[in-house]
Amino acid sequence: MQFIFIRHGQGEHTLNLPNSLNHPDPSLTQNGMEQAKMLRNQFPLSVDDVLMVSPIRRTIQTAIIWSEGVRCRKIVTPLVSPRIFPQKKERSSTLPCNVILTRDKIQLEFADFHLVEDLSLELWNKGINTIPEKKFNSIAEMFLKRCRKLGKEKIYIVSHDGTITSYRQFITGDKLSREDFPKETGWFTIDC
Repeated sequence: MQFIFIRHGQGEHTLNLPNSLNHPDPSLTQNGMEQAKMLRNQFPLSVDDVLMVSPIRRTIQTAIIWSEGVRCRKIVTPLVSPRIFPQKKERSSTLPCNVILTRDKIQLEFADFHLVEDLSLELWNKGINTIPEKKFNSIAEMFLKRCRKLGKEKIYIVSHDGTITSYRQFITGDKLSREDFPKETGWFTIDC
């Protein structure tokens, strides 16, 4: 099975660092929308494809723009929500730009997306941003098993730089750093 991890397009929270990280629920910028459109050429989608998407507005918007006109299956899951990488013991809270949208808000605003319903409220409320590495490894294993059960040759995952790097490190066993982060709409393909 092939996992294609794709980072969302440029978000408003990156325009005036570090202050913009305090911007709650940032959308894609115009540049981010253009980046998402370019994914159509890089990864043309079909009705048979599955997108696993983080429950954050900019990732959902990236998936919407990329999949425009294609009725592929789009699934929102906190198992690929933002994650601090590398984990820092002193960081115990999530920045406003990375607060997960509620399930109700996602269903109201993004009706074409399916929600993974059988996860704990804690995961839906807090995500995986600050959880310890050992707990993340268990969640990563659960996520990969869920993806395999879909029976697809490849799964597209629209997520965040720290999350993608955390999954890459877990899957490959390589020691990675922030220098390994994908750029906006950058991707990594991992066979597993």
